[in-house]
Amino acid sequence: MTKWADSLIRIANYEVETLQKRLGEIAARRQDAEIRMAMLDAEGEAEMLRAQNDASAGWYMVGYKQGLALRRAQIQAQVDAIKIEEGAAREALSRAFEELKKYEQVAENAKIVRQKKSDAIETAQMDEMGLRKSGTR
Repeated sequence: MTKWADSLIRIANYEVETLQKRLGEIAARRQDAEIRMAMLDAEGEAEMLRAQNDASAGWYMVGYKQGLALRRAQIQAQVDAIKIEEGAAREALSRAFEELKKYEQVAENAKIVRQKKSDAIETAQMDEMGLRKSGTR
């Protein structure tokens, strides 16, 4: 391969690796937010069960439910925003892979063209040597 092709492929590989790392970080944040949501739901269910057994708990349950709904909505908004970011990161990674494949294809085509030229030169040299040996030249 030529130096320019090697450089392009190295740069494209670096871009792909960077985007893969970014996508991994985004997925980890989404998973963390989803875990916080599940923990919040479990906490809410536990509090509801506790309130059923305690008559005085009914007074604060209305406020608790409102606070729980607000916190859940905030976390859901975070999850939704992260999902959008994750989709954009996946799209960017897909484009980076396509670019990498294009560069690899161009490098492979250049290698094939160089080989064909080399083969043509070698064939011409062999033909010339054959003509010299046969004495027709």
